[in-house]
Amino acid sequence: MIRRLILCDCAGSQSLEPETISQASGLTCSRVYTGLCMHQTEDAAREIAAGDAMIACQQERHLFEELANDLGHALPGFVDLRDRAGWGAAPAPAKMAALAAEAALSIPPEKSIDVVSEGTCLIIGGATAVEVAAQLCDTLAVTVLVSSAEHIPTDRSFDVVVGKLRRASGALGHFRTTFDRLQQLLPAGRGAFALGPATDGQTSECDIIFDLSGATPLFPAHEKRDGYIRADPAHPTAVAKATFDAAQMIGTFEKPLYVRLEPTLCAHSRAEQPACSRCLNVCPTGAITPAGEHVTVDPMICAGCGACAAVCPSAAISYDAPSVDVVFKRLDILARTYRKAGGKSPRLLMHDDDYGREMIALFARFGRGLPADVIPFELTAMAQFGHAEMLAALASGFAHVDILIGPKADRDVIAAQAELANAIAGQGTVSLIDPADPDALGDALSTEPLQADVEPILPIGTRRQVTRLAAKTLNPDTETITLSDGAPYGAVVVDTDACTLCLSCVSLCPSGALADNPDQPQLRFQEDACLQCGLCRNICPEDAITLTPRLNLTDAALSQEVLHEEEPFACISCGALFGVKSTVEKIMEKLAGKHAMFASNEAANLIQMCDNCRVQAQFHSTDNPFQGGTPPRPRTTDDYLSKRKDH
Repeated sequence: MIRRLILCDCAGSQSLEPETISQASGLTCSRVYTGLCMHQTEDAAREIAAGDAMIACQQERHLFEELANDLGHALPGFVDLRDRAGWGAAPAPAKMAALAAEAALSIPPEKSIDVVSEGTCLIIGGATAVEVAAQLCDTLAVTVLVSSAEHIPTDRSFDVVVGKLRRASGALGHFRTTFDRLQQLLPAGRGAFALGPATDGQTSECDIIFDLSGATPLFPAHEKRDGYIRADPAHPTAVAKATFDAAQMIGTFEKPLYVRLEPTLCAHSRAEQPACSRCLNVCPTGAITPAGEHVTVDPMICAGCGACAAVCPSAAISYDAPSVDVVFKRLDILARTYRKAGGKSPRLLMHDDDYGREMIALFARFGRGLPADVIPFELTAMAQFGHAEMLAALASGFAHVDILIGPKADRDVIAAQAELANAIAGQGTVSLIDPADPDALGDALSTEPLQADVEPILPIGTRRQVTRLAAKTLNPDTETITLSDGAPYGAVVVDTDACTLCLSCVSLCPSGALADNPDQPQLRFQEDACLQCGLCRNICPEDAITLTPRLNLTDAALSQEVLHEEEPFACISCGALFGVKSTVEKIMEKLAGKHAMFASNEAANLIQMCDNCRVQAQFHSTDNPFQGGTPPRPRTTDDYLSKRKDH
């Protein structure tokens, strides 16, 4: 547990206020050093030896880790205050305190599974593939797939086959391949190698696929597929780098389990009727596939982009590296500590741990640095930061949310989530920025300070619960917010003239938003639970249901309302209530006297009886189809004696 913050002003290049940072963050601050990585390494060693320490420097992290290892002490924590706050446009003690408090949070470790690669490598291509195979054959078990016999080398230190790859699936350590026109090399004989007969549909498995064909990638979002290496054979530098990467893919690796799936919450389909497919539409790698009434996620293919978790309306898929609870906790501690240190109306800058981090570091070193009220918030998977997280930030006290888009970001998903957040919180509260250089980043953030005029919330609960709480906080005088099509919030509108209260929608509603009344014919609806999956609309035999995307902030959305009700029908025999009066009358109108089974009045009356009376009436009717003939008279002793000749 981190209790102490070790401060260094980096040769006097930044201003630090230990008292403010300590009071707001709850951490005990050391005296301010000037060169822990240079002439004060002995002081650094002493601070590390004291334990429970976090050093306010990321640039020289490797140096301090080596120092801790050499001394046999536990590794300290690290937080970057310099690039994100110290080298800013103005002194930022409140932001430093917030960043230190966030870094001191205890975050559960990520879950992972072991992936074993034995080094079986399939290389696809021509002459370049053969050259690469010669370099890798001493490290990996290489097989080269060429399209024609002209590329077959005389070197037999690796296998070569001729054919075409029809299909490939899987990921590192578990690739499955299917080939057509596959020909094995026959090594015997003089001259050019002969080939065996061509066969189709041959299958094989490998750990690594090295694609040097220069053709279309084998997988969608191929750069995110573990174990699939692709390079343009016409670029030697790219081929050399890819060859080095391939040589490292042997051994046991940890594969993070990015998402958690709860199939019972999934609204993908019911009774073979399609419903929600949001996650299927946004998954870039194809890791999500239908599996009956729900979807399934292949953890080996999942690249952890987080888009599925952002768009899932039911939390059937949730991000787990880190979880949404951790994200909410980080947002809360940042905003709360910033206010505690005297700051007002901070702005949040969400960025990734690659492009965004480097952009901020360059802007701090060579430019003006981030404004004092802009607090950076780093996530590995940017698409994980959906509309719920954006609204949670705004309702926690941030005046504005800026999202720094990187080249690897899932731009479409993030833009759609930002649009939904703006529709709920107000246009302009969430912005996407895509600067070409650090100076452009500074220009995008050089707006006048905004004011956050809300009572901050504590973001605890599911994403839907936090969204509703944040929306009510940000819109205190609004009852209903109109949303665009595809939003995961909304109402169900029923055409009462067309609805027959068959209740097929109730039986299939995956979230329980639609319900019946066991005592009388009613269709009830709880708007807060509706996922807008469209299943009720698809299943309705009368096309009586339409969807209205909106966010109802009144308490009425939390309780059931009656969408349609009718008078029940009274059994003509016992008076018990059953069915719907209008439906029974409509059936009588269409069948009584017009259908062979209901030609007589007695038969037609069965339609107007409850289930018990209907059975009784059929049993006692003269034309009961289940009625047998007159039972035979029991045989007695007299019957046997009367037939005896001696009697």
